[in-house]
Amino acid sequence: MAARPLIHRTAMPGLGLSGGITLAMLSIVVLLPIGALLLQGVNFGLSNVLAVVARERVQAALLLSFKLSLLAAIFNLVFGVVLAWVLVRYRFPGKRLLDAAVDLPFALPTAVAGIALTALYAPNGAFGSLAQSLGLKIAYTQAGIFIALVFVGLPFVTRTVQPVVEEIDREIEEASATLGASRLYTLRHVILPMLTPAALTGFALALARAVGEYGSVIFIAGNIPLRTEIAPLLIVIQLEEFNYDAAAAIGIAMLVISFAMLLAINLIQIVSRRKMGHV
Repeated sequence: MAARPLIHRTAMPGLGLSGGITLAMLSIVVLLPIGALLLQGVNFGLSNVLAVVARERVQAALLLSFKLSLLAAIFNLVFGVVLAWVLVRYRFPGKRLLDAAVDLPFALPTAVAGIALTALYAPNGAFGSLAQSLGLKIAYTQAGIFIALVFVGLPFVTRTVQPVVEEIDREIEEASATLGASRLYTLRHVILPMLTPAALTGFALALARAVGEYGSVIFIAGNIPLRTEIAPLLIVIQLEEFNYDAAAAIGIAMLVISFAMLLAINLIQIVSRRKMGHV
């Protein structure tokens, strides 16, 4: 039996160097800011944090942010998967232009996106005037916030699912059809199980982006307390008033809720991967 080499040569640096760099970057970018936020909350006191979170205005802002973020992420989950499938499986005029437009929310500054959406959906805008003629109002309502969150979150689902769709062999669908399965059965029992892990990853990314979105929302939201005021804006307001403790309390509430939602999504991903492994 040949002896195992003591040194494994790889293209990447050794475990000590690469692990140290990774831990250092993780600490600077993630752990230290979160630790500072939690430390601010500890100094403020748990009872005071709960008192701030219990305020009607804060609860309304938190509920609005997470409710619309979840709805926008679900919308992006469905239509992002469909868009990814269309971009991979079909050829049509303008496909490259549409494919490039998917990345537009990544490159466009959020403030610019907010101004553009407001200009389009305001009562005197191109889409807003049409909606107003039908008795609907989009800008400065929760519907406008929903549209902004869909805009910034859609690329996360599409770009996460697109490579998985490219890897699905068409012969799998043909084999399913040969065995007598309908298109709906093939979609539900063959295609969707393959796409579920990637789709859930894109869903989590879109949800995380929507929860913390600020620039593209404040212009179209109207920012009316108890109606269209989002939690990130309320944090900024507290910071501008030098009320750092209240801002930290709201931030901690958002952190706890976000962590719980992402944990649930990760558990669903684990279950779906285990089911795929048993198929």
